[in-house]
Amino acid sequence: MLPYPQIDPVALAIGPLKIHWYGLMYLVGIGGAWLLASRRLNRFDPTWSREKLSDLVFWLSMGVIVGGRLGYVLFYDLHAYLSNPTLIFEVWKGGMSFHGGFIGVMLAALWFGKRNNKSFFELMDFVAPMVPIGLGAGRIGNFINAELWGKPTDVPWAMIFPPFSDPAQLPRHPSQLYQFALEGVALFLVLWFYSRKPRPTMAVSGMFALFYGIFRFIVEFYRVPDAQLGYLAFGWLTMGQLLCVPMIVAGLAMIWWAYNRKPTATSAH
Repeated sequence: MLPYPQIDPVALAIGPLKIHWYGLMYLVGIGGAWLLASRRLNRFDPTWSREKLSDLVFWLSMGVIVGGRLGYVLFYDLHAYLSNPTLIFEVWKGGMSFHGGFIGVMLAALWFGKRNNKSFFELMDFVAPMVPIGLGAGRIGNFINAELWGKPTDVPWAMIFPPFSDPAQLPRHPSQLYQFALEGVALFLVLWFYSRKPRPTMAVSGMFALFYGIFRFIVEFYRVPDAQLGYLAFGWLTMGQLLCVPMIVAGLAMIWWAYNRKPTATSAH
């Protein structure tokens, strides 16, 4: 069994002001995505300035934060937030939904593309390889917060999370680190190398939806479902898995469509 590193969720406290590691992980994800996107900006559109890229990153980040929070409220714990709406603003405690954030990013990309003469899938193909940076950073934030841990296990790398998080004090799968490895590292490598060559428009977006859906579906088998929801279908499917099924189907459909429709301009992002 591996010891859980005791990390204070508060990275820095200045008087009443507290800066949480969870919030800093979002800054790491957004900053890392901006740096990598700036490297590929000329391949995407040589006429775009760094300022326009910054605008794109800003609005997509707003989509992640607002969509992620509202998605968690709607998909995972609507009753609690209706009972106490002020909880919606306590984002430093966690409670963000990837699927909600994904919807927020899509809406932001659709809006930004219309204002800048870019199609929805042109922007999504450009952005997709950078998204795993934020996903990986977010899972590290979950680990530091000692939240979203896994099922009890006797594997050698099992961890006992702090009592405030897990009163049962059982050795568990560190599922946050599994998600970091798959949704962060593995997904980044798949998309980064796949997108290095010109691909049909929509193909990179399809690869993102497909592989994220697969990776998340797999990890959910090792992760404890949200207590207020439990298992929702067949006694073993979680909300996360149910939300991933349409992503996997959509990813396969987009890849098939990208390679089988009449030839159009390709995207090299």
